[in-house]
Amino acid sequence: MKPRIKLATAVTAYGQEMALFQHDADFSIWVDGQELKSSRQHESQLCLARLGCAALCECPSPNVFVSGLGLGYTLREVLTLLGSKGRCVLREPQDELIQWHRDHLAELNGDVLDDKRVEQQSGDIVKLLSKTPRGFDAILLDVDNGPGPNASKQREAVYGREGLRACRAALRDGGCLAVWSSEANKSFEEQLVRTGLHVRRFRVEAYPGSKSQGRFVWVASDNERSIPPGGGEPRLPAKGPRGRQGPRRFGDGRRRS
Repeated sequence: MKPRIKLATAVTAYGQEMALFQHDADFSIWVDGQELKSSRQHESQLCLARLGCAALCECPSPNVFVSGLGLGYTLREVLTLLGSKGRCVLREPQDELIQWHRDHLAELNGDVLDDKRVEQQSGDIVKLLSKTPRGFDAILLDVDNGPGPNASKQREAVYGREGLRACRAALRDGGCLAVWSSEANKSFEEQLVRTGLHVRRFRVEAYPGSKSQGRFVWVASDNERSIPPGGGEPRLPAKGPRGRQGPRRFGDGRRRS
């Protein structure tokens, strides 16, 4: 059995150690001893792109914002769906990760970073999106392990109220926000519903045929028809007539369930 080889290391902006490993033909990214991304389990990254970009076929020159390069699977799938006239803004603040793709990971996803449709940016996600009001047909967020109870300051900013409002303001009419997560998160789900967008939750496979390694993708849009069919429709808790929790009704009379 071949050993696991540490190819490179870096320190994140929050002082965490990030490392790239190779085991036979598989690659993985670890942060502080915890696996963040693995080439063996990348199906959900492809689903993030497919779900978030499902409505791009209606856009003659679509603009897509991707935050989080990871092992490159989401970016590769976005470029497949984008068409020749599309444009993708990639936000990846870790310069070392960009270099790792050039030095070690080209065999996974080719030369996606050199695609002429890709514009690389770094910096605060909320500030970047705030500079581009109504600028994107799709915004795909895959920051760390997604929204969670132990979120870093970076995740707290983008998945909190301010970040989600910035995402909504940066979407064009009918545009979609898609968020990847390694786990379910009810509080984030409710925060996303409170933005006023239509929201659907999809449980997706970590790898084809997976039963127990589920991941989650939320897709939100001001146009319900832009969201792919399937998934579940989140609801906000609301007190019933006798204090019981029940589904909240919105202005159109429909029930979120």
